[in-house]
Amino acid sequence: MRRHQRRLLLILACVGLSACHHHSAPSPATPRLSAMAQIGAQLFHAPSLSLSGHQSCASCHDPAHAFAPADAASTALGGADGRQQGLRAVPNLTYVLSTPAFSVGPEDPHDDEGAKPVLLTHLPRSAAKQAGDLVPRGGFFWDGRADTLQGQALGPLLNPLEMGNTSLAMLVGKLKALGLPQALLPLAGPAVLRNDRLLVSEAMFAIARYETEDQRFAAFNSPYDLYLQHRGRLSAAAQRGLADFEDPKIGNCAACHPDRRQADGRPPLFTDFEYEALAVPRNRDLRVNQDPAFYDLGLCGPMRHDAEAHQSSNCGLFKTPSLRNVARRHAFFHNGVYHSLQQVLRFYAERDRHPEDIYPRDAHGRVEIYDDLPVRYRGNIDRVDAPFQAASPGLSAQQQSDIIAFLGTLSDADTSSH
Repeated sequence: MRRHQRRLLLILACVGLSACHHHSAPSPATPRLSAMAQIGAQLFHAPSLSLSGHQSCASCHDPAHAFAPADAASTALGGADGRQQGLRAVPNLTYVLSTPAFSVGPEDPHDDEGAKPVLLTHLPRSAAKQAGDLVPRGGFFWDGRADTLQGQALGPLLNPLEMGNTSLAMLVGKLKALGLPQALLPLAGPAVLRNDRLLVSEAMFAIARYETEDQRFAAFNSPYDLYLQHRGRLSAAAQRGLADFEDPKIGNCAACHPDRRQADGRPPLFTDFEYEALAVPRNRDLRVNQDPAFYDLGLCGPMRHDAEAHQSSNCGLFKTPSLRNVARRHAFFHNGVYHSLQQVLRFYAERDRHPEDIYPRDAHGRVEIYDDLPVRYRGNIDRVDAPFQAASPGLSAQQQSDIIAFLGTLSDADTSSH
């Protein structure tokens, strides 16, 4: 047994029996994690749970980088040999605990509290906002296919392009090799020793508890949080950027990334959890895109297979991510096509005004506008909201720079350690 596996086995046993401390004790200012969350923390950092034996959850969700990748790759490498390229950019895990389950309903969930999720034909998000129709909302991953933190944790473990386990049985074997049944015995009861599905369920619950309890996942200590608490000030550039961020005729960013306190007084999450077709350029660095017939259609697949995946109005729609810690990212949008906030703001400013600066040209010199979405789905693209709207003045270079200055205030003060 490898050294790190022996060490992890000892730690898990200690946590399960409440006989010793977490190997990396939190500071006195941070509440101690529960026993279940401590187990989850160890599983989150365990490379032995991957098929290659070299990739853990933390490999792609680095605590020192707001639980996002440390490098600038568009997508992560994984799989059996650690060389398989992922399909989509790895999202941050900060602030995910507030994500609602996937549903389709009114744009503002408070308009009809208690309404059950429904599956009905609906308009593209931008049109639905005007027509009062139903829109998709919530769920984990770029396509919302998981409804819980547990489901989100399990997905990468069984994805052949990520941690690569080929079956639940393989994953169970790895969990047992770490002594997890014995560690969970005092917390989950004797059934966990003989019920493999319960073992996996409890393991994913432990990871979810870690993501819920560790304050680094939702620190709410950014300069903007201090500003909202009247304990800090924004620079002149950031103040201008905030104004442009909110202005519905300029940046209009707050329409999808709300920046004001929530109705119950909680800090803003900078996402409405809804879905949008933005038509970002095709990322030709992704191996899967070497096939000209392949398209990542978000809610329409290839990773979703439910009723939502069969509605053409969903094709090309991806979930709106939180902008918290966005300035610490190195890959943007679902396909990781951009690697700086400057490129992102330029896309918003120029997509429909100067598409020749955004999209490639074909062999005849024609601009291949909206090149990563089949023509039959291009009616789903948002063209009615600023800064895309034809009547919108767009974003000047100064406004782009100011918005980026504001986005820099959304980075948590310290996510590298307790």
